[in-house]
Parts: sequence; C-alpha cells; structure tokens
Amino acid sequence: MNSPSKISPQNPNNHSEPNKRHMPGEEVIWLFILGDMAVFSLFFCMYAMHRFDNLAEFQTAQAALNIHAGAINTLVLLLGSLFVVLALKAARLQQKTRSFWLMNAGTLCGIIFAVVKVIEYKEKAAAGITWSSNDFYMLYYLLTGIHFAHLLTAIAVLMYFAFAIKTSELTEQRINGFESGAIFWHMVDLLWIIIFPLLYLLP
Repeated sequence: MNSPSKISPQNPNNHSEPNKRHMPGEEVIWLFILGDMAVFSLFFCMYAMHRFDNLAEFQTAQAALNIHAGAINTLVLLLGSLFVVLALKAARLQQKTRSFWLMNAGTLCGIIFAVVKVIEYKEKAAAGITWSSNDFYMLYYLLTGIHFAHLLTAIAVLMYFAFAIKTSELTEQRINGFESGAIFWHMVDLLWIIIFPLLYLLP
C-alpha cells in the first residue's frame, strides 16, 4: 500500500507537472460554497425589496445598531483570514509549529467575533428588540443568525485543523483538506463583508 505523499518544503505544491494549475481544496467544497452563496443572494435580494418598501422604518431601526461592534468584527474576521492564509502557507512548507499557532490565532479571531456578536445580541434583547419588532430586525436576525451558525462551524473546522497539524503528518491529502477549510472560512469572511455595510452602513 502506498503511503500518503508528504509535501516537500522545496516544492510545496508537490505537482508532477511544473506548469499544471492547482485548484485549491476539494471539488465538493466549491459546490457547497456556490449553493450557500446562492441562498444568501436570495436573502440579500429579500432585504433590498423590504428596504425599498419600508425605507424610513429601516433607516430608523438601522440607527439603533452598534456600528462599532460591527466594525470591530469586520476587522477581526479580516485579521483571521490573514492568519489562516499564513497558516496554510506554513503548512505547505512543513513548518508545523508556525502553522499550528497561526491556525490557533485564526480560531481566536473567530471566537472574538462570536463574543462581540453575543454581546450585541444581548444589548438588543435588553432594549426589547427581537426578530418580531419589525421587518428590519427580522432580516437582521435572519442574516446575522445564519452567518453566526456558519462562523461557529468555521471555528470548529479551524480547531480541528490546528489539532491535525499538531498531531499528524502534513501530507498532500491533508493540505488539500486544510485548503477546503480555509475556503469555507474565507466564505464566512466574505459574507460578513457584504452583511456589514448592508445592515449597518447603507444610507
């Protein structure tokens, strides 16, 4: 039985053909991403239609959002994406310790986002604002809630990869798995980059 091939630090992509293009991750993750983005696109269209029909109500409700919390979370996710990219690069170079700590740093960014979001949710609850308050908050909780579920999944994926980096050989197959997880994390980041201005900044 052939053992999984270990990636050489001198040739981190480990391709037999020098000019062969490498598609990061597995094909199934791209199918999932496309499907997920299509669903979120429908939600964004729904938000746009409701906002067009109830502009004054949406502007009033939007003014009550904590824009500072949203901005902090945007910066935190962008920083997390940088850590994930650097962790993947280090893994390709067989720098296990560096990759491990960078992956943990990306995980920490996700946890910080989650804590800030929970605090924001608690602020809304204390003010008596729920999903049934009006159409804006119904869509606010829908979009941020589904995104929050994606974020928790991404955190779990990064934690698993950090454990795998620490305890396993960095084979080509495992690197492909890391790439798939990184792609999922970047999708979560991209969704928030759309959600933040849509909910918090749109005039």
